[in-house]
Amino acid sequence: MRGKRLAALATASLLVLSGTVACGSSSSTKAGSDETSASTPKAGGAGGTVGVFTWWADGSEKKGLDALEKMFKEKYPNDTFQNLAVAGGSGSNAKAKLASDLKNGNPPGSFQGHAGAELMDYIDNDQVEPVDSIIKEVGGESVFPKTLLDRLTVDGHIYSVPVNVHRANVVWSNTAVLKKAGVTSTPKSVDEWLADMAKVKASGVSTPLSIGGTWTQTELFESILASNLGADEYNKLFTKDGKWDSDGVKASIEQYKKALSFANTASDGDDWPNATDMVANGKAAYNVMGDWAVAQFEMRNKTYKTDWDAFPMPGKENIFDFLADSFTLPTGTKNPEGTKDWLRFVGSKDAQTTFNKVKGSIPPRTDISPEGFSPYQQSAMKDFKSPDTKIVSSIAHGAAVSLAWSSEINTAMSKYYQDKNSANLVSALVASHGKYAQ
Repeated sequence: MRGKRLAALATASLLVLSGTVACGSSSSTKAGSDETSASTPKAGGAGGTVGVFTWWADGSEKKGLDALEKMFKEKYPNDTFQNLAVAGGSGSNAKAKLASDLKNGNPPGSFQGHAGAELMDYIDNDQVEPVDSIIKEVGGESVFPKTLLDRLTVDGHIYSVPVNVHRANVVWSNTAVLKKAGVTSTPKSVDEWLADMAKVKASGVSTPLSIGGTWTQTELFESILASNLGADEYNKLFTKDGKWDSDGVKASIEQYKKALSFANTASDGDDWPNATDMVANGKAAYNVMGDWAVAQFEMRNKTYKTDWDAFPMPGKENIFDFLADSFTLPTGTKNPEGTKDWLRFVGSKDAQTTFNKVKGSIPPRTDISPEGFSPYQQSAMKDFKSPDTKIVSSIAHGAAVSLAWSSEINTAMSKYYQDKNSANLVSALVASHGKYAQ
């Protein structure tokens, strides 16, 4: 059954999301009285403590969680929010602690998970319960695109409530550093981008590209990979027919190696805010990071299009490397009714509007106006709904692969950062595909 369920989820994760996400009214939105009530959480609350487990412990992510906590206390005064955030890039430390807690029968009230294949491990281990009734209560398909809900559905049930949509393959740049280096236009290919890095280095900047720990390196690699292969070939990598030893994969590894030659030295525990700050303060020209970086620039009082700019990793297609944060109902949690209050809340229009404005992501609900969002977020909303944009699922953020597969890829990427042996990396990627692809 596990293989069947994982295959079904993998197929759903390859679907191109419809152009209705987070862009105001939708042609698929159902008219009627349910729409207004679905976008507003219930008053009062079940009462008791709700421990919320995330990896939003630093930077703009923490700022977004703080905003949710404040609003949750206002909307559900009988519930007590308990912040169980664990620091560690992209959740690597948090996921390890969560696995231990779940194994030992000590689940939190709710835990953060990425929409897609990452949730399969929890589902197969009966560690999360369906939340179909909550999804229906907050609006269901009348406010969430069906293709997004498909990514959360396994054997007919939905196991988490999505709170945002992120783009992972964004190149952030420092406008003053590029101007000094004579870089005056956006590159149209990965090779052109690498050539621009050489110009930056020649201008006197020792680290044209900033990176953090292993997961940020995986995100950089997947961005290059998707740009070179295109959506169809990239998505195929996660099926049984995927070819991790293809010429396109090998060429992408060599480009990735060249990109690392322009980067700072990083240790595995280095998180993303420092790498983003290197661009903000002019110590680096570029950083590849998800669009949670927007709030990091804003926290440093940097202005979009003046101090910094952003563009998707250039390539043969306009790729949107997708991930979505969502929240679960753990099996055996001590206060399930309080958890349901939290899920109603994060699925609501008010919570998603407030949270995404702070975090830099875009709301998955279709009934939220782009007005009031930052110029970058409005551009992301527009790009996401464009028929010319191709959607793929992130490796580093659990949308494309299971936790076990992701762990093996990260281990291979960490080893590659040390030895730069491309043949060994290919062999490791092929081996992990053979073990996990269904």
